Amino acid sequence: MYHTHLLGTSKRWPVGKIVCLGRNYSEHIKELGNAVPDKPVIFIKPSTSIIPDGGTVIIPDYSDDCHHEVELALLIGKSGKNISQATAMDHIAGYGVAIDLTLRDVQSAQKEKGLPWEIAKGFDTSCPLSDFVPADQVSDPHNLQLTLSVNEEIKQDGNSSLMMRSIPQIIEEMSAIFTLEEGDIILTGTPAGVSRVQSGDTMIAEIEQVGRIKVSVK
Repeated sequence: MYHTHLLGTSKRWPVGKIVCLGRNYSEHIKELGNAVPDKPVIFIKPSTSIIPDGGTVIIPDYSDDCHHEVELALLIGKSGKNISQATAMDHIAGYGVAIDLTLRDVQSAQKEKGLPWEIAKGFDTSCPLSDFVPADQVSDPHNLQLTLSVNEEIKQDGNSSLMMRSIPQIIEEMSAIFTLEEGDIILTGTPAGVSRVQSGDTMIAEIEQVGRIKVSVK
């Protein structure tokens, strides 16, 4: 079982589930030609999808179009169900940097058939993840610059202020469906600029005040 680390503390959490929000940045919605959702687009990655800083992404042989998506990750430090927006921030222990790797060709084929996305989103190594910084060390999680480079070329460069759903709203909506438990992780969506990665590439994802993660692709 994968354990997360909260920097500056001895606290480690076993990761339960990774609950992800899709289509939360309008420019990313446009670049994929998707409709703006009236309800949250939610999916789950298993904890076995996580790899740490310095890890290696292995693209499954059933895909030829793997895309990177840098995301602000939230670490749940206090369990809750039906959490209100007013108290939502109290449930966050820390913030981290994640890359939501997506097999775009597989996802598109699944969507066309009306089938679930998990084989495109939840494969082993599909969630590179940094350690977490304590929540009180991030001045405003709704105003953080997110960047991702592939082979030192910047591909994604956006700000969390562009999120369509705020963090309290995300937690409220997700906790109405799933009980959020200590050690669960929420991914909050990706800004525009996603592109294909392939064997031999190196990705660096960075979020100001939060951290940086570097992984290779095989």
